[in-house]
Amino acid sequence: MQATAIEIHHLCKTYRGSKTPAVDHLSLNITEGAVFGLLGPNGAGKTTTIHILCGLRSFDSGEVFVAGRPLKSHLKEIRRRIGFVPQDIALYPSLTACENLRIFGGLMGLRGQSLENRINELLQLFGLERNKHRLIEHYSGGMKRRINLIAGLLHRPQILFLDEPTAGVDVQSKNLMLDNLKTIHREGNTIIYTSHYMEEAETLCTQIALIDGGKTICTGTPSALIAQSEGCRTLEDVYLQKTGKNLREE
Repeated sequence: MQATAIEIHHLCKTYRGSKTPAVDHLSLNITEGAVFGLLGPNGAGKTTTIHILCGLRSFDSGEVFVAGRPLKSHLKEIRRRIGFVPQDIALYPSLTACENLRIFGGLMGLRGQSLENRINELLQLFGLERNKHRLIEHYSGGMKRRINLIAGLLHRPQILFLDEPTAGVDVQSKNLMLDNLKTIHREGNTIIYTSHYMEEAETLCTQIALIDGGKTICTGTPSALIAQSEGCRTLEDVYLQKTGKNLREE
């Protein structure tokens, strides 16, 4: 039986001034070593859930365990075990890639030659070694996304949270990022991932939770969800069947 990386029990969060909860009694179990796709329309509660799991947002009620530890009482320890790659580019544009990564590595307690070696290893892996001394403001969108991802990987996190990691990038950057994420997964890491690209999620994820209105609609492997949904041949078909075709605003 596989160990559990994350347990969420009846998680609730309502933002001040809102009449409806962003997360509404959400319960999920994420096994160690999974690539777990947290999918849903705009406003479904995906980013709020990830922010809570990373300790970046408080929650109103419920229980959350990360790496076997209760989030509220073991947050400092949990933060050493997780990596977070936000949807927005979280880099200093007036600094070079290396300068950015030294700052982020330092925040995670990395120093000296071991940090430099890790930076060079990841820059080479993501095809950015030749551009490591360029200012981030001169990087393309795809290059910024790759550096954003590297920053979350520097300290070799046990659990990696990715919020729309490939949004708006070129095909080549996306393929390189996904190939490297598959390698990271094979090494035993747990990945929690949000995306609006259903074909990408169907290929990458070993488990899926589809949420809407802060609630779980369905969970399972991509193939099982497709097989259980009448008339559906792809994960995108399942997504549209469960959440509808109406446009959603942020």
